[in-house]
Amino acid sequence: MNILVAAIMDLIIGDPYTFPHPVKLMGSLINFEERLARRITKSSKGLRLAGLLIGVSNIIIAFMLPYLLLINIREYKLVYYIINIYLIYTCIAARCLDKEAMKVYKALDEGIERARHQLSYIVGRDTKNLSQEEIIKATVETVGENTSDGVIAPLLYIMLMGAPGGLMYKMVNTMDSMLGYKNEKYMDLGFFPAKIDDVFNFIPARITGVLMCISSLFRFDVKEGLRIMIRDRKNHKSPNAAYPEGAVAGLLNIQLGGVSSYFGKVVEKPTIGDRSRAICREDIKRTIEIMYRAEILLLILYGLIYI
Repeated sequence: MNILVAAIMDLIIGDPYTFPHPVKLMGSLINFEERLARRITKSSKGLRLAGLLIGVSNIIIAFMLPYLLLINIREYKLVYYIINIYLIYTCIAARCLDKEAMKVYKALDEGIERARHQLSYIVGRDTKNLSQEEIIKATVETVGENTSDGVIAPLLYIMLMGAPGGLMYKMVNTMDSMLGYKNEKYMDLGFFPAKIDDVFNFIPARITGVLMCISSLFRFDVKEGLRIMIRDRKNHKSPNAAYPEGAVAGLLNIQLGGVSSYFGKVVEKPTIGDRSRAICREDIKRTIEIMYRAEILLLILYGLIYI
């Protein structure tokens, strides 16, 4: 029941910018740890060890703090109920993802420069020279991948380990977002945080792809979604991202991936899916729908198991 209430809260109010949010605290902690690590050591081995220590210690902190909090307020039923739901709610990012993707969708009406600028808030690539098709593709890829990272994966960890499990996963995901870049600056410090994120997302990414396909029955091309997800599962630098992205590409009969620019450096990425038709603006809305369908199916399955 707590998970359902939290998911409904996320659907209705999302993540208001002024709301206190555990992820903001996580980001501040990771920033402090990075500055401290770089002050202590400059060597490649030293930074890798620091990254490992940051990863392990933050996982313990993110799990134990909410666990101890909830244990100590358990006798105060109403307070426990409210705080537990709030912590679960902060782990789910479906509404936020919907909102940010739709900002790009609407910005396309205001011109390509506006759309490029809006896209820059949700992707880690250079957006200043993207065409309209590339903007749409980047938005679809972001929603597809983050359906796993921001919705299904945290829900799965919450279902297994409660709010502490969800917050532990959010810490892993935040560390990867802040330190897991594959560039010269973060090659060493971010090595272990990125690997930890790969491990934590290994099963959720695959479950997400399957949920996307099953929940799209009678709406999108399920057979093609499953086929492309399996065929192109290795067509991504991440061992996990191609599963939800492949499912989306197959379900919508579009092609994702290809050439991208990451702040001046052109990166040749393998394609995901077949170009059965040209990608269009409405595919942003369709991908958001697929995200919600996958989330709702997971919540239904969880409810059936625990009835």
